[in-house]
Amino acid sequence: MARIDAFLKLGTQQGCSDVHLAVGVPPMLRMHGDLLPIKFRDLRAAELEGYIAEILTRSQAEHFARGNDLDFSYVSADGGRFRVNVYRKETGIGATFRAIPSEVPTLDKLGLPPIVTKLCDYHQGMILVTGSTGTGKSTTLAAMIDHLNTTRRLNIISLEDPIEFVHRSKNSQVIQRELGTHIPSFAEGVRAAMREDPDVILVGELRDGETIRMAMTAAETGHLVLGTLHTTSAVKTIDRIIDALPVEEREQTKSFLAQSLIAVVTQVLVKTADGRGRKAICEVMVMTKAIAKLIQSDQTHQIPSQLQTGRDVGMQLLDQALLAAIQAREIDPDDAYAYATEKRLFQKYITDTSMLPKVDLASAAQS
Repeated sequence: MARIDAFLKLGTQQGCSDVHLAVGVPPMLRMHGDLLPIKFRDLRAAELEGYIAEILTRSQAEHFARGNDLDFSYVSADGGRFRVNVYRKETGIGATFRAIPSEVPTLDKLGLPPIVTKLCDYHQGMILVTGSTGTGKSTTLAAMIDHLNTTRRLNIISLEDPIEFVHRSKNSQVIQRELGTHIPSFAEGVRAAMREDPDVILVGELRDGETIRMAMTAAETGHLVLGTLHTTSAVKTIDRIIDALPVEEREQTKSFLAQSLIAVVTQVLVKTADGRGRKAICEVMVMTKAIAKLIQSDQTHQIPSQLQTGRDVGMQLLDQALLAAIQAREIDPDDAYAYATEKRLFQKYITDTSMLPKVDLASAAQS
């Protein structure tokens, strides 16, 4: 058994989402959003390098020795599965292990808006799940793939970096391919997938113009494409896609978005009201004729007003979702305040008054 497995076992027993190992500090666990050290000495460089070396393949070790970061999946001795990033920093190496549950959670268990389940009924077009790193995008997509796998007979091709949740084929066939192991790039993976009779293509990250272009082509040619972007709102997602491609392709890209983009689901993870977990809170944009017109006329800044009034088709702003979850006593209002856009609407709910903006009483009196 690799020595690093002891830290991973401790972390999963505590219910953490991530285990952090870095030279110069003790091992740390991400517990419900907070980073907490465990009772252990500061890790030394040679010690941590030895731990990591025990779990690397020869090709991974050679890749890391050339100065590159590593992204891979790792299965510990007790069967725990982790997404791993190994990197270098000023004081030595570091590694982050993201715990991957053995069972794929259902959409119902995640408590996502009902519209997310309805989106899985589409047969072609593009659905994007966005958010910052660590907001549960991969988990949401895995739940969507599991729903499709359970309820429909499809050929689902998933392109990941690295493979996280492992899907067993149910009513559908699920083919999982890993960047660097099975495909050289996401763009090449999509290009290959289109020759493999797919119904659904999941693209782990639309990280460059070529991948976005290939994903758009797949969506336009009759496939359902699921993908992620590290954007924090529907508007920023649309703007990122348009800006990622050359200026001469801008009109074509806007036309694609207006015609083939089905929805954008942007999520954050907020502490639950009891502080014992985190819940995904989502902003949802569903493509309508009005939003399509705003995109084509370069008025994406007006999209939030459409989300605010589009509840009948499943749309909502992040602030609306946060307020509803606070009122239902599902999430911690103090944590929700940190994610809110219009913070004034949340001030009456927070319990930690130190979070409120400070008022200069002298200046207020003079005015």
